[in-house]
Amino acid sequence: MKTHKLALIPGDGIGVDVTDAAMQVIRAAARRFGFQLDCRTLPWSCQYYLETGAMMPDDGIETLRDFDAIYLGAVGWPETVPDAVSLHGLLLPIRKAFNQYANIRPHRLLPGIEGPLRSGGFDILCIRENTEGEYSGAGGRVHQGKDDEVAVETSIFTRAGVERILRFGFEQAQARRGHLTSVTKSNAQKYSMVFWDEMTRQLAPEYPDVTVSHMHIDAMAAKMVMAPESLDVVVASNLFGDILTDLGAAIQGGLGYAASANICPDGSGPSMFEPVHGSAPDIARQGIANPVAAIWSGAMMLEHLDEGQAAAAILSAIETTTGRGIGARAGSHSTAEITQAVITALEEQA
Repeated sequence: MKTHKLALIPGDGIGVDVTDAAMQVIRAAARRFGFQLDCRTLPWSCQYYLETGAMMPDDGIETLRDFDAIYLGAVGWPETVPDAVSLHGLLLPIRKAFNQYANIRPHRLLPGIEGPLRSGGFDILCIRENTEGEYSGAGGRVHQGKDDEVAVETSIFTRAGVERILRFGFEQAQARRGHLTSVTKSNAQKYSMVFWDEMTRQLAPEYPDVTVSHMHIDAMAAKMVMAPESLDVVVASNLFGDILTDLGAAIQGGLGYAASANICPDGSGPSMFEPVHGSAPDIARQGIANPVAAIWSGAMMLEHLDEGQAAAAILSAIETTTGRGIGARAGSHSTAEITQAVITALEEQA
C-alpha cells in the first residue's frame, strides 16, 4: 500500500481548525482509495516565534526536505508578530528553498454559492510566479528614523524565472481550454514588464495550440469582474498574481473557498498546499471557520501526489456539500458540520 509522508504546519488562528478539518477528509479518502498517510505536525507559528525568536528552527528547511508534501493551515498574528516577520520567516523561505515557483489558484463558483457577480459561469486558473519578482526581498533602508530616510525595494526578474513560469502557464492552458492571458504593466514598467511581454511572445510559437492575450493589470482587474467567463489560464508576476487571486477569491464567493498550491514542478523538493484566507485571529478557536478552501487545497495535494481519483472524489464531495447549502453561506454552519458533511458525501459516492 502506497504511503505519503506529509508535513503538517497548522500555524496560527483558524489554521489549526481548518488543517484538522482537511486532514479528516483526506484520511477518509485514504481509507476509501487504499493509500496511507504518514503525518508529522510541526508547531511552527507566531506563538513559536514568541517562544523561540524564530518562525521555524534553523534546520527547518532540512526537516521539510524529506517529506512528499507540506500542508500549511495559515500563518500570521499581527497583534503580536508583524506580518513581514511571519511571512519572511516561514512561508517565503519554504517557497524559495524548494523552488516552488508556480503558485496555482483555481477560481470558480461551487454549486449552491452565490457570488457577487451576475453570472457564475467562469472557470479561471491563476498562475502566479512565486519565488522572485516583486517579492524577491532585494533592497534596504538607510538613515532610518531620520528626515532623509530612504527605502529601496528592487524587483528581480530573471530570464530563467520568467521563462519557466510562462512555460508552466502554457502547459496548463494546453491541458484546459487552450487560452493564456499574460498580465503585466508594461506601459509603465518599461524594463521588467516589457521583458515579461517579450518572453511571452518569444515562447508563444512553441505552443501553437494556445491562443495568447496580453493585458495590463488594471484592465485585467476590470475584466475579472466584467467578463470572467472569457478567461481560462491567467499568468502573472508575484505581486500582480497575489492581487488578482484575491479578486478571484472574491468573485468565487470569498476567501473561504480559495484554495492554492505552491508547486515545485521538477519534483526536486516537496510542494506546499494551503488555503489563502489567512489566520483570521478575530474568529480563531470559535469553530466557525469555513474549511472548504482547506479541504480543496488538500484535494490539490492528493492530485499532486498522483492520487487523482481521491482528489476528484473530494472535490465532488465538496460540490455536493455546498450544493446542499452546507457551507454555502458565511456563518451558516460550523467547521465541524461542514467537515462531516463533506465526509458523508464522500462516503455516499462509494
